Amino acid sequence: MSAHSSAVRLRRAAVIGALCAGIAVTATGCAEKTDPDKGTNGVGKQTPEKIESQAKAAAAAANSVHLSGNLVVGGKPFTLDLRLKADGGSGEVKSQADTFQVLRVGEQLYLKASAAFWGKSDSAGKLGDKYVKVPESDPTYKQFRGFTDIHVLLDGLLGLQGKLTKGGYTTVGHTRAVPVSADAGKGGKLTVSLEGTPYPLLMERAGGAGRVELSEWGKTFPLEAPAQDQTVDYGSQLPTTKDGTGATGAATGGTTGGKGKGTGASPAPSKGTATSGTGASGAGTSGQGSNPTGG
Repeated sequence: MSAHSSAVRLRRAAVIGALCAGIAVTATGCAEKTDPDKGTNGVGKQTPEKIESQAKAAAAAANSVHLSGNLVVGGKPFTLDLRLKADGGSGEVKSQADTFQVLRVGEQLYLKASAAFWGKSDSAGKLGDKYVKVPESDPTYKQFRGFTDIHVLLDGLLGLQGKLTKGGYTTVGHTRAVPVSADAGKGGKLTVSLEGTPYPLLMERAGGAGRVELSEWGKTFPLEAPAQDQTVDYGSQLPTTKDGTGATGAATGGTTGGKGKGTGASPAPSKGTATSGTGASGAGTSGQGSNPTGG
């Protein structure tokens, strides 16, 4: 036998051996089950009720969050982009008719909007694109404040209605997550992080009433009062429009509100009893409530 023939046989044997070894390894690997919870926080192993409970508890204990997305209230869409923390918040709310920025530092609340937002007020031109102080005595204070209250917004957003079921693992952005649906999604769907603290990452509201992403949990951000030359202090009440209704009510009124004529600047009725308030900005303000999500 020649040296060449021996070399060929040896190479052939090596190839066949490697192939067989590869098949054996592959077969063994296929037989082994990969643990889907490996590297997660373990919340996915819980019942859907427990997952929802842990997500709500994590949200309640958080000191900050970035909330962005849309809500549909009374058939009208609203877009939110808000950063919230325990002592205030800031951001923007858009509707089909108006856009306004809201800022709260401690208990001092500010609104910034175009002149059109303030309706037919004699002062509308002076208020446009300025941060207007909203006095606590004004009927709309609680409505606007709800947009900057982390607990009010999260309490209103994170509710599921109906029998809960757990879905297959997914991702929100780059984060692994587990969804929990109520009544096959008709009662809403909450997607919860499988990494680190089980924070809510995505809330899809019942009846297609909005989709809101929640991110940057616990991340700090600056929150300061606007410069004095950018601020207007209108005293104890916001200005009254020329037709006698509230400036903010005239700008955005008509969005439900019990017996009232509108809901002021809030894009949704609150949980409180609506009243037909009058005065500087009480034309239809939902008096006692402050939940702008309508939850």
